Amino acid sequence: MSTKALAGYPENYWKRLVFTFCMGWTIIWVYRAMLSPIYPEIQATIGPQTNAAMGIIASCYFFGYTALQIPSGFLVDRFGQKKVLIPGFIIFAAGVFSIASATSIMPIYIGAVLAGVGCGTYYGSAYSLTSQHVPPEKKGLQTAIVNSGSALGMILGMTGSSYFVKTMGLPWQTMVIVSGCLLVFLVLWFFFVIIEPSKVAPAAKDAADKAAAADVVETSKGSMFRPSLLTCYLLYFTTCYAYYMIVTWLPKFLEAERAIKGGMIGLTVSMIAVTAVPGALYFARMSDKKRDKKAKIILFLEIAAFMLIAVSMFVPDTTSLVIVLLLYGFLGKMAVDPVLISYVSDQADKKTMATTLGTFNFFGMSSSVVAPALTGYIIDKTGSGVWGFYLGAALLLVGALVFYLTNAKSAKSLEKAGA
Repeated sequence: MSTKALAGYPENYWKRLVFTFCMGWTIIWVYRAMLSPIYPEIQATIGPQTNAAMGIIASCYFFGYTALQIPSGFLVDRFGQKKVLIPGFIIFAAGVFSIASATSIMPIYIGAVLAGVGCGTYYGSAYSLTSQHVPPEKKGLQTAIVNSGSALGMILGMTGSSYFVKTMGLPWQTMVIVSGCLLVFLVLWFFFVIIEPSKVAPAAKDAADKAAAADVVETSKGSMFRPSLLTCYLLYFTTCYAYYMIVTWLPKFLEAERAIKGGMIGLTVSMIAVTAVPGALYFARMSDKKRDKKAKIILFLEIAAFMLIAVSMFVPDTTSLVIVLLLYGFLGKMAVDPVLISYVSDQADKKTMATTLGTFNFFGMSSSVVAPALTGYIIDKTGSGVWGFYLGAALLLVGALVFYLTNAKSAKSLEKAGA
C-alpha cells in the first residue's frame, strides 16, 4: 500500500491492527473452546442433560454469530468498524457473564445466543480494517497471523478449563468469568487503539481516500452466487462442519471412548492448535508466491484433512492420536482458511467484495450451528461419537470433489479460450 493511502494515520498503524485482531481471535476462542471440556461439571449445576441438549449450547452461540454476519457488514459500512465493534463486544461480555450465573440450561442457551450476536460484529470489522490498511504484498501473510489467534485461544480455552476445573477442582464458572473479564479488556482496547476516519485530519483523509480510489481497479466478474463462488461456499461449509464438530465433541469422545481423563483432555485436543500457526503461515506464504496454484493448495489441504479425520477413528493409542491431531492442525481448517479467503477475494467482484466475504463466512459458520447439535444427536442414537466423525470426514470429501470438478471445468474453459 502506498504511503499516500496511509496518510493521517500513525506509522505502522496496520501492524497495530494485525496485533489487535490476532488478540481478538485469541480471546474469542478462549470462550469458544472452554465449555466443551467441562460439560459434566456444568451438568452438576444445571442437572443431567442429553448430549444433544449440551451440543445446543455451542449451536446457540454460532446461531447468533452466523445470523449477524451479513447484517453486521451493512452496519460497518454505515457506521464504521469501531462504532459496531464496541457495542457488539459489550453484548458478547454480557452474554458470557449471564452464562456464569445460570442454574439451568435455558439461561445458558440465552447467554450463548447473546455472546454469538455480539461476536458476530467481529469478522467484517476485523477484515475490512486490515484490508484497508495492510500493504497489498503482505495481505496473505497477515491473514494467517490474524487467524493464528484462534489457535492460541483454543489452546488457552481447552487447557485452561480442563486444568482449573478438572485438575484444580475450581467451579466451572471460574473460567467463564475469566473469559468475560478478557472481553471487557478487549472493549477498552478497541476504544483506545482503533482510529475512526473522522479523527484523521481532513486533508490527510482526502489524500488517503483519493490514493485508495486510484489503486482500486473496478472489475465486473458477475454474481456472487455463480458456480465458482458457490463451490467455495460449499467447501467452507464442509470445512467448518468438520472443525467445529471436532472442537465441540472431541473432548467428550476422548473421555467416554478413549478413557483419557482430567487435564489431559484439553491438552490432547489442543494439539490441533500447536501446529496450526506454522501450518497457516507456511501455506499462506506459499499461496502468495504461487498465486496461480491456490486452488491446488486448497484441494491438497482439504483431502489431507479428510484422510486425517477418518484415520483418527482407527488409531490404537493416545500417542498415535496426538500425531494425527498435530498433522490435522498443520493441514486442516486453520491452514486452509487464509488461502481460501484469498482465493475467494480473487474470485469476487471488487464492487461487492465485503458482501461476498460476508456471504462466504455466513455459509461456513452456518455449519457450526448444525454440527454440535447433530453430532450430539448421533451420539445419543448410536452410543458412540465415531459416526459423527465419519459424517464430518464424508462432508469434507464431498466439498473437495465439487470444488475440484468446478475448478477443472473452469481451467478447461480458460484453455479453450486461450486456444
